[in-house]
Amino acid sequence: MKKIRIALVGIGKIARDQHVPALAANSAFELAAAASPNHKLPGVPNFPDIESLLTALPDIDAVAVCTPPQIRYDIARHALERGRHVLLEKPPGATLNEVSALIQLADRQGVSLFATWHSREAAAVEPARQWLAGRKVRKAVVTWKEDVRVWHPGQKWIWKAGGLGVFDPAINAISIITRILPGNLVLREAELSFPSNCETPIAATLQLSNEQAADVRMDLDFLQTGPQTWDIAIETDDGRLLLSKGGSLMRINDDPVIEAPEREYPNLYARFEQLVRQRQIDCDVTPLRLVADAFMCGRRVVVAPFVE
Repeated sequence: MKKIRIALVGIGKIARDQHVPALAANSAFELAAAASPNHKLPGVPNFPDIESLLTALPDIDAVAVCTPPQIRYDIARHALERGRHVLLEKPPGATLNEVSALIQLADRQGVSLFATWHSREAAAVEPARQWLAGRKVRKAVVTWKEDVRVWHPGQKWIWKAGGLGVFDPAINAISIITRILPGNLVLREAELSFPSNCETPIAATLQLSNEQAADVRMDLDFLQTGPQTWDIAIETDDGRLLLSKGGSLMRINDDPVIEAPEREYPNLYARFEQLVRQRQIDCDVTPLRLVADAFMCGRRVVVAPFVE
């Protein structure tokens, strides 16, 4: 079967740490080019932008967009208009309307569009969903706290409008909780803490519920030092479930059930191959919609300025 010639657009930390190794390990793909105004990827032709890349290399089949979210729409639109399949890093765009427009364009063009949620591919997420499916959820507490200086050093875009701030990592938790809990989650209230010198929040608390009247609380922080916390604790009518380490470890009533090495991005590219071969679209915007709800309805609190 012919390999899928793919280009990476946006050569930052996530592209180098995750996308490049995942593509190297997948024989269905050939990493054929890269585009970035400021960085280059060794071993492939490099271009300053998507336009020059696709002009020079008309045989590129697909594009993975790994840029900050504020500029993803124009890049993805350009690729889709030229008949290329597109993979979008999370979040798939800066606004819901952007993603909706891309879905419609991909459908008209008959090409694939994949909005990725890598944390849903963590080893324990699907087993957790299956375990919860037959139980009544009473309460869930999501604790997602990490150090922005470790994970996003010097990345000023994250503090600009559309960069999401603490919701850049927290949308991973939202992608998991919306996958594993039965029913639809709705936002009840939220409080967002904005540093006085930033346009996006550095911490937040969210209160949500679903049709089962489950109480779901999210505690989010971007200033945690030392050990990082990526936990989801769920109480049901038939036991307790804990997802920790970002979804790679699952415990039932404190007993470990699943712990497996990370295969999030290899799984994403396996799924993208399927979509490309079948020219299908997979774009769930539920996590981004809940973030948008938090920005729309959350109470804003101004806190101390953020200093890198």
